[in-house]
Amino acid sequence: MLKKIPKLLSPELVRVLMEMGHGDELVLADAHFPGHALHNRVLRYDGTGIPALLDAILELLPLDHYVPHQAAFMTVVEGDPSVPEIWSVYEAILGKHDSRATVEYEERFDFYNRSRQSYAVVVTGEEALYGNIIIKKGVVTAEDR
Repeated sequence: MLKKIPKLLSPELVRVLMEMGHGDELVLADAHFPGHALHNRVLRYDGTGIPALLDAILELLPLDHYVPHQAAFMTVVEGDPSVPEIWSVYEAILGKHDSRATVEYEERFDFYNRSRQSYAVVVTGEEALYGNIIIKKGVVTAEDR
């Protein structure tokens, strides 16, 4: 055990966060996401929702402010009546950890392609439709210390 590392984070996920460099992206995927089809570095967090995991990760991970947006959501497919209420939850968590964080929206297949280029995909038990989020790692600044 170590101090100040959220208990929800596994040793494997902490290692991935440590290995990631500035500009690398991490996908937090809902339970419907084809993570294993898109990437060879997949961590499983079955039974865990993304909000709790995102909150724990952002305790450690600085966001990238050398780009216009620090996070991305998958847009709703045209014609789908879904309203992703989970997005406001994610925005609140991002804002709690980084008041300057902004979000961009990616079309479904663009989101999949971006996921292929990510450092890793974390497949969770999140059941909210369009519950996927990509976060971009930044650098630790003096204000983070």
